[in-house]
Amino acid sequence: MDLNVRIAGEAGQGVQTAGNLLAQVLAHMGLHVAATQSYMSRIRGGLNWYDVRLGDEPLFAGRDRANVLVALTDAALEFLREDVEEGGAVLFDGEDREDAICLDLAQAAVDAGGSKVMANTVAVAAVLRVLGYDVEALCDFLADSFAKKGKEVVEKNVACARKGAELAEAHAGSVAGPEPVGAPNVCTSGAEASGLAAATAGVKFAAAYPMTPGTATFAYLAGAAEKYGIVVEQAEDEIAAINMVCGACYAGVPALVSTSGGGFALMAEGVSLAGMLELPAVIVIAQRPGPATGLPTRTAQEDLLFALHAGHGEFPRAIFAPGTVEQVYELTRRALQTAHRFQTPAILLTDQFLQDLQTNCEPLDETYQPIDRCLTEAGEDYKRYALTDDGVSPRAIPGREAFVVADSDEHDEDGHLTEDLQVHLAQTDKRLRKHEGLAAEALPPQRYGPDDADTLLVCWGSTYGPCREAVDRLNADGDSAAMLHFAQVWPVAADATAKALQGASRVCVVEGNQTAQFASLLRRLGLPGDCETVLRYDGLPFTAEFICREVRS
Repeated sequence: MDLNVRIAGEAGQGVQTAGNLLAQVLAHMGLHVAATQSYMSRIRGGLNWYDVRLGDEPLFAGRDRANVLVALTDAALEFLREDVEEGGAVLFDGEDREDAICLDLAQAAVDAGGSKVMANTVAVAAVLRVLGYDVEALCDFLADSFAKKGKEVVEKNVACARKGAELAEAHAGSVAGPEPVGAPNVCTSGAEASGLAAATAGVKFAAAYPMTPGTATFAYLAGAAEKYGIVVEQAEDEIAAINMVCGACYAGVPALVSTSGGGFALMAEGVSLAGMLELPAVIVIAQRPGPATGLPTRTAQEDLLFALHAGHGEFPRAIFAPGTVEQVYELTRRALQTAHRFQTPAILLTDQFLQDLQTNCEPLDETYQPIDRCLTEAGEDYKRYALTDDGVSPRAIPGREAFVVADSDEHDEDGHLTEDLQVHLAQTDKRLRKHEGLAAEALPPQRYGPDDADTLLVCWGSTYGPCREAVDRLNADGDSAAMLHFAQVWPVAADATAKALQGASRVCVVEGNQTAQFASLLRRLGLPGDCETVLRYDGLPFTAEFICREVRS
């Protein structure tokens, strides 16, 4: 059983604060949670909403419709009321509406806590009572959360919670919520997972120019800087950010830059510099719709081929695309290790949906466990760009015996500039030999669902959750479906993919763009033959309902 609560209003009204609080409290109560956001590119005004889905089984994505709508404005009520399921409840922050349960949340916050700022606490308490839950769970959570802010703050928030429960008491249990099942009691977002993974993996320098939705990873690293000893620099632009990371990598420091598609466009020359200097630069790209500024606060999977081909010239790279919060943590670390193992850029492709997605999972490991930087000691015969069979040259921290000339031009084994065309051929071939090693270590796609399914949904990155839920729905309704998810999209584990695709009578590639970029990449590799596509590019994330409709149409 699962339900969806949608809190909607203007930017600046505390929609995100209320949604975060509700998600955390429900997880604390032992319910499975998946929280997603939809917001406009405005500091004030507009229409934003925050969905908190709760259930008695693990949840992986959002839903199209809501069971409970909390409308903080007339516009929210008018625009979203039709998306409320039959038998659902609509709470409205106001008066004189016959089509909603009218609660004066702001006034209740003033009466109970002395400030309308705490209206989000009142709203969350009202939602809990409508779902039939005891408000004391919220009161206990608030007491723990605000303990450091002092007794007075705790008492005011608890008073607001009890006031909210009182307002909604007449409708208590009108939408019966699922029973708690002892689910993990901590919610984590994709952005938090990527930041924590980078910090624990030993990143010592992070640079970025703020750009939604990539900023959230950078913000986490800034907050963790003191604990993990990280230098965090907000650069003047994305060009400076990638070049700073290149400089840090040259000096032997694990480094990372976070951005979104528009910022990555400015970084293309710096990415090429990392390819020439064979630097382990790691780039987190949180995708959003383009071209140009596009829909800056929405979600998309439009940058796959751009990430693969960005940067002039030819050089190898690895591209990872996690599908869950746990995978974000695992693959951020893997991207860092891969970059250092092969001395080449590695890219983590996420998006607004996955950056903002909050789900409860077992606590992620906060232990500091730095990756192997794969450094060597330099001797008298040290050659930074020595020709090797696997394309990976010895890399030492510059200084003393490890003298390295650093320049964007072609160079010989010692790093000295050259226009010897034979040396260029040798160095180019050496660099590209790394692709063979990257391909040998590429993650194979993971299958979910019956082995003999008639329909195989092929997906990558953040479409994991919606596709998994779609597979469950299709099979529950008598269809026959399975899923093949790619968490690494370059190099593709071609042999494993070919084997996994065998026997499927119908293949549907699911991705968040208009031109089926991953499907075209598979075809380039001779895979998967004839296939259909399920595409979404309206800026909203996939849901199981959307995929099922498209598969059955």
